[in-house]
Amino acid sequence: MKKLLPLLLVLALLSACVPAAEPEDPDKLQIVAAIFPAYDFARAAAGDLADVTLLLPPGAESHSYEPTPADILRVQRCDLFLYLGGESDAWVDTILEAIQPEGETLRMVDCVDLLEEESAEGMQGGHDHEHEEPQDAEGHLGEVIGMDEHVWTAPRNAAAITRQTGAALAALDPAHAETYRAQAEAYAQELEALDRDFAAFFDRLPHRTIVFGDRFPLLYFARAYDLHYYAAFPGCGAQTEPSAATIAFLTEKARDLPAVWYIEFSNHLVADSIAEAAGTETAQFHTCHNVSKADLEAGVTYISLMRGNLEALRTHMEP
Repeated sequence: MKKLLPLLLVLALLSACVPAAEPEDPDKLQIVAAIFPAYDFARAAAGDLADVTLLLPPGAESHSYEPTPADILRVQRCDLFLYLGGESDAWVDTILEAIQPEGETLRMVDCVDLLEEESAEGMQGGHDHEHEEPQDAEGHLGEVIGMDEHVWTAPRNAAAITRQTGAALAALDPAHAETYRAQAEAYAQELEALDRDFAAFFDRLPHRTIVFGDRFPLLYFARAYDLHYYAAFPGCGAQTEPSAATIAFLTEKARDLPAVWYIEFSNHLVADSIAEAAGTETAQFHTCHNVSKADLEAGVTYISLMRGNLEALRTHMEP
């Protein structure tokens, strides 16, 4: 963030004098999305009526992202800027306070009910797993450590965000309002069908316990399907080296499970270590937070990635 402040001071002085890059089609709305889920939902709602740009470079980590001057001007001059509104894109608030965007903004965290992030039993930085963990009214384990921002990981939430995006586009371009709303609704219904498929899968399982040898940015997903989880780090955890106690705890939990999971762009060394000690396999669960350049160019969507997760779950968990 310290690197960003001098850049913003310069832009505050020069932005009025810097010519904006010509849009691909000046007659279309210009939408900028900070992260891939917002980009995907905006593409679905906009169709051919708007140009949608993904700000976060493929494969990049949003927590450490440093926007370029071109990125900042793009945010300032677009018609609609979609962003998460959580800890991982705190840099966005600094930009928006400095540049006074010309268009509208929409925060994904404002589209759904938020959950409190937990430091679950055995998790690095959480409670001593030898002591009983506090439980909420529904029996979920964990210590509250802040609001969880990974709202898109539950398909029902993704549907709600898509509908809100369609409504925002309709307000910006009343001449095509019905088209935006219809396209957003069609995608939202696909997301709700995905939700039903996940629910049906988990309903068939004799157990609903998962172990992640990684960060766990999937609290909304876990709550949606009543999963019990153990993980090395919280969703926004900055640690990369779990303690020996955490490794031992997760290894014990994984002994009777078919896989230890890790997330995209992870080196999965922690998951590999736990799986080897527990005598099981490793598998990837794609959180859809960002995608590789190859995936982006191939046209992957939130739905295609999540259906890939469903197939991985079937492969490793189905009796």
